[in-house]
Amino acid sequence: MEQNKEMTAVESLQLITETFNNSRRGILRNSAKYFILWGTVLTLTSLAIYLLWHFTGKPEWNYLWFVMPTIGYGVAAFLGRYDVAVPKNEISRMVGGMWSVFGAFSITLSAIAVFLVPMHVTLIIAIIMGLAECMSGVLLKNWAIIICGFIFGIGGAVFAIMMKSEAQLLIFTLGGVLLLVTGLIIKLQYK
Repeated sequence: MEQNKEMTAVESLQLITETFNNSRRGILRNSAKYFILWGTVLTLTSLAIYLLWHFTGKPEWNYLWFVMPTIGYGVAAFLGRYDVAVPKNEISRMVGGMWSVFGAFSITLSAIAVFLVPMHVTLIIAIIMGLAECMSGVLLKNWAIIICGFIFGIGGAVFAIMMKSEAQLLIFTLGGVLLLVTGLIIKLQYK
């Protein structure tokens, strides 16, 4: 009789593990389009601001960064209507919460740098964005996300320190491309 309880416990753990893995795959499958979306929006925004600043010599074009979340969240809300229903669980809530915190930090720090205290925003955002992507990869057990996040966070920090003025914006172009690549890899992995 004792052996039957152990077998039931083992079966229960297998079922929990299988349910968790199915949920994780569903989250990854749905998130591929968001990595592609934000990668595209980030790439286009950073290139537009870089070119406008470079050719006009006016850093005020950086205010366009505040338009990016409006566009991105608007398109994400539209795309979200067509998501395959994946039951919310602790992992999906943590990943969503982490990216929400990243967005709030980025917008707030940028506003503080513009209106109150000048700071090296490119460096800070590159580090926290790379960290958010790496942590997402750890939670979702996906090496593509971890590696791209690490490359962007560390590479972005080094690049931001080495480059001056508008050239720093090119790190966000790289970040956008890395998000795009991450999304495409996930899409191929979880067709």
